[in-house]
Amino acid sequence: YPLAIDALRGSDAPLLDVGCGLGLLAHALREQADTPAYRGVEIDAGKVVGARRAAERAQLRDAVFECCDLGGGLPPHRGSVAILDVLQYLSADTQQRLLASAIAMLVPGARLVLRAALDDGGARSRATRFTDWIGHLSGWMQTRPDSYPDAGTLRATLDAAGLRTTFTPLQGAMPLNHWLVVAEHDAGQA
Repeated sequence: YPLAIDALRGSDAPLLDVGCGLGLLAHALREQADTPAYRGVEIDAGKVVGARRAAERAQLRDAVFECCDLGGGLPPHRGSVAILDVLQYLSADTQQRLLASAIAMLVPGARLVLRAALDDGGARSRATRFTDWIGHLSGWMQTRPDSYPDAGTLRATLDAAGLRTTFTPLQGAMPLNHWLVVAEHDAGQA
């Protein structure tokens, strides 16, 4: 979460956290002095209940958690959007619809922050697929992995929307192929 938080730093735009899980990003953002209004959406109703309970215990201000099936689209929102570890659980078509919706939500100063498992055909991609399947088989993830985007397709989608993007590999001690992708309009655009 530290890199995602750094990517959002300096923007006071409200944040929609797509696939928020237990709301860990909301708690991590709380450490910032100026935390934006936060709305987390998640398909797993049990995780939403857990996120609400944890937010109440931590007295998180401006944090709302809701159930949302991404196949049916996103709720209305204007501001920044975070999509962390979600894309690989969606079909390629649903990924494109989700990204188009998220891009349309961006306002001046807002950012689209993705943490994505990208497919490059290498050993890290295979390790990522394996761990995602374990997450599904263990019951932690309701849905099974579907389609891993590749960097070229993702970059083309963001470029076509006129967004300035950065791709940062998150290749630490774990042998996984996760990337942080940050996209925003150039100054004066939106």
